[in-house]
Amino acid sequence: MKIKLLLAAALITTSTTIFAAIPKAGDVAPAFAAPDQDGKTISLADFAGKQNVLLYFYPKDFTGGCTKEACGFRDRMGELQTNNVAVLGVSYDPAESHKKFIEKYHLNFTLLADTDGKITAAYDVKMPIVNLSKRVSFLIGTDGKIIHVTESGNPQKHFDEMQAAIAGLKKNP
Repeated sequence: MKIKLLLAAALITTSTTIFAAIPKAGDVAPAFAAPDQDGKTISLADFAGKQNVLLYFYPKDFTGGCTKEACGFRDRMGELQTNNVAVLGVSYDPAESHKKFIEKYHLNFTLLADTDGKITAAYDVKMPIVNLSKRVSFLIGTDGKIIHVTESGNPQKHFDEMQAAIAGLKKNP
């Protein structure tokens, strides 16, 4: 009897992992807290009722596509801030790596160190087998609900779709 219960529990755990899905527009964004590049704990709750959040996951600091994406958000920061959007980048890299990445490319936003993969798991954006996040962006409203999701390896698609989603915020305040 105990073996049957253990097998049933294992099956339920496995099936929820297999069928987990990336949160979609309209869903409440999973809560999180993690250290930033300076070791300060940042949480989604810090922005509730104050700012929209562009939460973007990327595989690794200092790699081609990730650098292009980070610099693209850096270069669009004026427009993002004008539209009340804070940018938070998330990867498995430690805070020390994020700090160097920010310094080298003069990034003007926060990077979160998800070294234990908890945020990546909560948003179901982990690459299979390796401890790397997929390239996925979430625009989260001040109410904590997801407004838009972009899942693409192409950083330009993230810029274009997020720009359109932010333009929609202005139309529907």
